[in-house]
Amino acid sequence: MKVWYNKINESRRFVVDVSGTEVSVGRDPGNDVSLPSPLVSRRHAVIRIGGDQLLLENLGLNSCLVGDEEVLGGQTAAFAPGAKVRIWPYTLSFEAEASTVVTRDELEAHLRSIVADLELRIHRKLLDRLELYEYDDAPVADSENILMLENNVEDACRELDVFGSHNEALIEEITGLTLHDHLINQIVMETNTDEYFDLAALTSNEFDVPATLVPERETELHGMLQFVREQLKLDQCRDASEQITRVEKQFNDIFHLVRPHLHNELRRYLILRTLKKDLKDTVFGFGPLQDLLRAPTVTEIMVVASDRIYVERDGIIERSGRRFISDEVTESIIERIVAQVGRRVDKSQPLVDARLPDGSRVNAIIPPLAVTGPCLTIRKFPAQRLTMDDLIELGSIGRAAATFLRACVIDRRSILVSGGTGTGKTTMLNVLSSFIPFKERIVSIEDTSELRLHQEHVVSLESKPPNIEGTGEYTIRDLVRNALRMRPDRVIVGEVRGGEALDMVQAMNTGHDGSMTSVHANSAEEVTERLEVLILMAAELPITSIHRQIASALDLIVHIARLPGGERVVTQISEVTGVDPQTKDVLVTDIFNYRNGVSLQPTGYLPSFVDSLVSKELLELEFLYGDRQAE
Repeated sequence: MKVWYNKINESRRFVVDVSGTEVSVGRDPGNDVSLPSPLVSRRHAVIRIGGDQLLLENLGLNSCLVGDEEVLGGQTAAFAPGAKVRIWPYTLSFEAEASTVVTRDELEAHLRSIVADLELRIHRKLLDRLELYEYDDAPVADSENILMLENNVEDACRELDVFGSHNEALIEEITGLTLHDHLINQIVMETNTDEYFDLAALTSNEFDVPATLVPERETELHGMLQFVREQLKLDQCRDASEQITRVEKQFNDIFHLVRPHLHNELRRYLILRTLKKDLKDTVFGFGPLQDLLRAPTVTEIMVVASDRIYVERDGIIERSGRRFISDEVTESIIERIVAQVGRRVDKSQPLVDARLPDGSRVNAIIPPLAVTGPCLTIRKFPAQRLTMDDLIELGSIGRAAATFLRACVIDRRSILVSGGTGTGKTTMLNVLSSFIPFKERIVSIEDTSELRLHQEHVVSLESKPPNIEGTGEYTIRDLVRNALRMRPDRVIVGEVRGGEALDMVQAMNTGHDGSMTSVHANSAEEVTERLEVLILMAAELPITSIHRQIASALDLIVHIARLPGGERVVTQISEVTGVDPQTKDVLVTDIFNYRNGVSLQPTGYLPSFVDSLVSKELLELEFLYGDRQAE
């Protein structure tokens, strides 16, 4: 039996031909397949042949993956030949090489790696030709400089013999990738929603120089893309996000219809066009992040190292296949991103939080704090503001629970949204705030402005870090105290993570009913414990007093969680009912909770203020059965 294996993120593969019906895998050289890594046990797994199936027994301490199934130490799993087995940091496949199926994602990652290597070689030649330092003295992105750059890219390709006969097969495969990227970029640029272009507007290289375009080839390209659009039925999609998702999932299925029409001249033109765009992005823009920043299907971008850029799509983290040319380039582009919004990052200040013009949140950390190189995390602001109907359609919340929350907001019930990182707390605050009557005055307070409230009478406040002299800092707590002097009807704090929790609780207790905030917590029951710690950061108060303040301030806790498949769902809607007279603990009772791994369902408990909701005709008692009636 042949065993093929390679280190994850490396394209080079090794093969071992093993005789017999049993294959041992581990770190020691005595194994049939030796995987030299401290993460692999000395004897990690044994694979046995049993008819048409293979059986893996995990002998190591660390788990491994057989397909999508996680196999813990001591467990076994059956799988078919050709299935992927992952023993971190290696991927293995068994039987003949012909039976090993290379997935679309693996092929795309490999092709992007080849393109990135080529761009690195071209960039080095550009540095020599244009006498530029890495990025510090990069030219302004005007038409003259862009034209000069594009001409030099063509010269560098000739010197490297990129389009020589020895590269024909590779060029054919890369052409499909460039056509795929070009179509997605075209869809984004055609979108008329201004929010899609907030990030693109930060740079001025988002146009082609007419002198370098060939009308005949542009006509061919336009016709080909139109053909692809028709085959994918993109005109039937409701928005750009759905169009891009369909292209990403189905482009390879119809590419065989396009391949015969990609003659050599068009292939050369397409690849040159892509190389020019990528290098313009690198010299003038945000490099490999440029397209990711604008793609509506990407919700988070995570740069782990210059050659490892991950993205989150539909709640699933995956490798993008893109990479920076070097650590120096990564750091320079990070500096460029934060400089656009008036922040800085350097050796003396190696950690920075910033907000891009579209509301996306940026966190950057560079050496010496980041040991392995510059790291960047961008949580993108959604291009479209979600509504409660959208959350119902996505399955994040049921209609009965949504109806109840709407009534509670209108009735000025104070609400706290809890959940882990990236579960959608800010999105839920946005949705809940949309139910606040337009006549009310709202003051919103955030570290970085992410809330986009629908009302007109809104004052948005944002904290300010200290300047280079270490002065001029204004914290969330400063802003909460100031907001109470601004005659707010409601105060909305994006997230409490420090002493401002005390001020927020006091605001809810002093005539600002209906205020909202969010906090990191694992469940609705743990919110009290979390608030205890945060309040004690501001003042030394007896726990009993803190509990009384919390119970008096909060009416509802809405808890959100992320499921294993990436879906974000509301798992609890609970009422804070008071303080236990014996234990002095805050009492929290579920009105809705997520049961049986199916949906958010009513518990049968009616909140203490339900009479107020019914008397004001905000809710009918049948709301508890709304989802069942809908079924």
